[in-house]
Amino acid sequence: MTASTLTAGRPAGNPGAAAGPRPALWLVRHGQSTWNVLGLAQGHDDEAVLTRRGQREAWAVAGRLCDQPIGALYASDLRRARQTAAPLGAVLRLPVIADPRLRERCLGTREGMASAGLSPTETGLRSGGVADPDARPAGGESLRDFYWRVAAFIDDITHSPLSGDVAVIAHGGTLRVLRSYLDAVRVEEMRWDPVANGTILRFTAPPAGSVPRPPTNEEVCP
Repeated sequence: MTASTLTAGRPAGNPGAAAGPRPALWLVRHGQSTWNVLGLAQGHDDEAVLTRRGQREAWAVAGRLCDQPIGALYASDLRRARQTAAPLGAVLRLPVIADPRLRERCLGTREGMASAGLSPTETGLRSGGVADPDARPAGGESLRDFYWRVAAFIDDITHSPLSGDVAVIAHGGTLRVLRSYLDAVRVEEMRWDPVANGTILRFTAPPAGSVPRPPTNEEVCP
């Protein structure tokens, strides 16, 4: 699949927003990685790096976002995301702020195994949707845990004053959760559609306090 830019979530001019347009949230999936090519489950494992194609996709992201008024650049602390963020940080002259809450879903003992071998009883996913939000691989993270971990990151962003747009470089699963949370879709109702490497999603940042704060007592994968 090819990378794409989609406009999603709350439209500009949200009637609940303060005067003036709200900043944008640019959500980006990392470029193609070595484990993407091999069809391996990546999760929190940090061995995978960008392929040559993935590096080109990273520079393509930088070329498409370089003229946006981005004032902060965040990335998952895993290498494939940080490598994707590096070209954008260079052209914008912004530091890449690594945040582990943006990691892909932890798949525990299944990381490094063939992705196709993961069963719905482990993933909680079936037919492009959520069948069981509390299912988890051995030593891994449930979709519910994953959802609230990622929600805690976006909660911090949307409850803070924004001086410009925010770019977030993360993973396919992370983007699905971010999109769902920003659209007020519950974990049980999430869609799990394909997200191509290098995909860019654009959301208008909701006004501070308009997205409910997530619970603080949820367990997450260490």
